[in-house]
Amino acid sequence: MNSKWRSLTVLITGMVLGLVLALGQGVWAERETLNGLPLPLDELKAFTQVFSKIKSDYVEQVDDRQLLKDAIRGMLNGLDPHSTYLDETAYKDLRIGTTGEFGGLGIEVGMEDSFVKVIAPIDDTPAQRAGVKSGDLIIRLDETPVKGLSLTDAVKLMRGKPGTDILLTIVREGEEKPLKITITRAVIKVKSVKQKTLEKGYGYLRITQFQARTGENLLDAISELKKANNNDLKGVILDLRNNPGGVLSAAVAVSDAFLTEGLIVYTKGRQEDSQLKFNATPSDMLKGKPVIVLVNGGSASASEIVAGALQDHKRAIIMGKRTFGKGSVQTIMPMSTETALKLTTARYYTPSGRSIQAEGIEPDITLEDVRVAKVDTSDFSMIKEADLSGHLDNGNSKKQKSDSKDKKEELSLASKDYQLYEALNLLKGMQILHSRNNK
Repeated sequence: MNSKWRSLTVLITGMVLGLVLALGQGVWAERETLNGLPLPLDELKAFTQVFSKIKSDYVEQVDDRQLLKDAIRGMLNGLDPHSTYLDETAYKDLRIGTTGEFGGLGIEVGMEDSFVKVIAPIDDTPAQRAGVKSGDLIIRLDETPVKGLSLTDAVKLMRGKPGTDILLTIVREGEEKPLKITITRAVIKVKSVKQKTLEKGYGYLRITQFQARTGENLLDAISELKKANNNDLKGVILDLRNNPGGVLSAAVAVSDAFLTEGLIVYTKGRQEDSQLKFNATPSDMLKGKPVIVLVNGGSASASEIVAGALQDHKRAIIMGKRTFGKGSVQTIMPMSTETALKLTTARYYTPSGRSIQAEGIEPDITLEDVRVAKVDTSDFSMIKEADLSGHLDNGNSKKQKSDSKDKKEELSLASKDYQLYEALNLLKGMQILHSRNNK
């Protein structure tokens, strides 16, 4: 055994034995504490005994460092699905991921019942293109069963050299048997914010993930929409569906873009530095114009902060399905220059004091994700006055003709994305009502 690690084992054992002797004498000395908390002596003694037995009796020789790393991971895995130990590779990937470029499949995952659960596939990534969906349970990676693996180990298997394939075996609600989906790994470059004009005056904003610069990117996107609509933007749809979250500060910045005052989110934890409050500044980029927020079961964490803040302030209508329900805050605590601890340190709350943890955000209007198709209206029951022979003219000097192009585009949107289609209809209705009330 390496002399350094032999000394460490002796030190741990000696410390525990010394504490046990003190406890046996009926003395709980103040110095037998860690950060002011009493040490669990029996459990520490059991730990050193197990460590010693593994070293002496396990069928193969085990590296001391790996054994201690696994012990650390075991402690964290027993806390919640989001606390974990970040080794050199995981810590590096985390830092890269928050800036928008990383390698892999393009999915945000967690653990559920010892399987990897897909929180959300990220837009324009191999996983989304291959058909992976929010809520999928991954039970096998190539030939390796997921059950028994830690989330860190499962993620390592999913990562690999760009251009190589991996076979995911997935259990999906509503499917009679597991699905097998082959995905080609790639370098994932995530564009955090996208924008487009749906109809003249009505904008669409899509946030795929909350990164360090998402707030700035959103402001730029709104400016682009205003420019494209001759500074006559009547309202926007903010699409947070299948957005797994990201950086807390980005969620605050996005919420602030639509608010002028009041609390956005606050957090509560055991440590003083976990008690945080974030307030809006007078900077509503839309100056009160209507906002619709689209969410679903893949909208998590930072997405829920935004939806909850805008809902509580009655600044937006939330449409879609109940969100994921991740209402906890993880703090990255560097352990060295190359490793870190990702530890759940607080819960976050909406301005009205709602905890989203394991509950999610309930939409104001529930929308199912359905497909629609054009109905055949060629039968006689759909004949109108204008179709009758000899019908009277309208009497207007110019006959109003419907724009067939607009109708085709409307039908196309309804068939491609029914939820977005319904959100656009509501947005137009809100704008019409707003205009009439202000005349």
